[in-house]
Amino acid sequence: MPLVDMGDMLRHAYTHRYAVGAFDLVSLDFLQAIIEGAEACDAPVILSLAESHFAYFDLELLMPAVEAAARRSRVPVAIHLDHGASLESARRAIALGCNGVMVDTSSQPFAANVARSAEIVRMAHACGVTVEGELGYVPGVEGEDAERHPGALVYTTVEEARDYVAQTGVDCLAVSIGTVHGHMRGTPELDFERLAAINAALRLPLVIHGGTGLGETQFRRLIEHGVAKINYYTALSEAAAAAIRRRALQTDAGGYTGLVRDVQAAIRAEVERCIRLWGGAGRAADVLAQCRPWHNVEHVILYNTAGMADADAHAMMAEGQRVLAAIPGVRQVAVGEAVDEAARYRYCWLIRFSAQPVISAYKHHPDHVDFADRLFRPVAADRVTVDFALRSHNQELS
Repeated sequence: MPLVDMGDMLRHAYTHRYAVGAFDLVSLDFLQAIIEGAEACDAPVILSLAESHFAYFDLELLMPAVEAAARRSRVPVAIHLDHGASLESARRAIALGCNGVMVDTSSQPFAANVARSAEIVRMAHACGVTVEGELGYVPGVEGEDAERHPGALVYTTVEEARDYVAQTGVDCLAVSIGTVHGHMRGTPELDFERLAAINAALRLPLVIHGGTGLGETQFRRLIEHGVAKINYYTALSEAAAAAIRRRALQTDAGGYTGLVRDVQAAIRAEVERCIRLWGGAGRAADVLAQCRPWHNVEHVILYNTAGMADADAHAMMAEGQRVLAAIPGVRQVAVGEAVDEAARYRYCWLIRFSAQPVISAYKHHPDHVDFADRLFRPVAADRVTVDFALRSHNQELS
């Protein structure tokens, strides 16, 4: 199944009163287990990559595997940047294949949070990418994520939520109603009355960060009151660690591969449990039918240069690669030269966009306009340009 638009996926969940699991992954074991768990439930799923976890993996190395796993999955998948640190983090994540982003500015004063979130929305929406905002503050209390989310809990208010959404244009909103990142101390007490009021005021998909430790009744009430995305990591990490510890106690555990032998099964079991509890099981076909597929676009330019030596043409292309690759929504910029010297066109650009909306945003971006008007168009009047939607990838073929 193809990747699907994350906003469409969440609106489907919101309308039909279930929640999609956004499971943070930190390795291939997590990636494979999350996909297998979603496939076993025939459910949509979000592969989530938290910037707070980038110390554990190289995002540029892991993302091709994440995208390949998503595209060959039998269920609808979206790929999300969780807790990004900056506008540049979001731009980079989109370039690497994410179709949902969340830059965490929730610890800042309201006005600063609004201003920065609106900036993220402008950039990401020009790329067709879904944006999650956060209002209020969900701290870390226990577990490995606690130190990454310091500070005290700050509840989301209805008034600020209404103003924040109106001023930023975010597609979904993470709210603070009593959950924490990591483990909760004692029995968690969630403010469902507050959540219900926020939902009534906004009528858009809500997000809960810190799902570990909540009970079945609490999850049901969250979904009842508009929660359509639940972020989940700590329990997956602990299930993986417990599987390793059990193996380590066995005399025949062996080396590394022996110790991690049960990790995927442990993570998969917890993913399946959550998906079924949150109502996502059996929804895959309906989601696929009602959500837009997520297609990259190949922007192809074939051209000849006039009055320009080969060395100058190559220098111009190198400058174009540097400038154009930094434009939001541009995933890759490749240049080429015809093998056959008698070919109709001598040179080419192959520029991959994250999605169709980038075509217009790229065309009018000041960096593109400056490069094209100053360096490219004056010497490349003989050219042809075509945009192609990439509907098939090698890993989907069998």
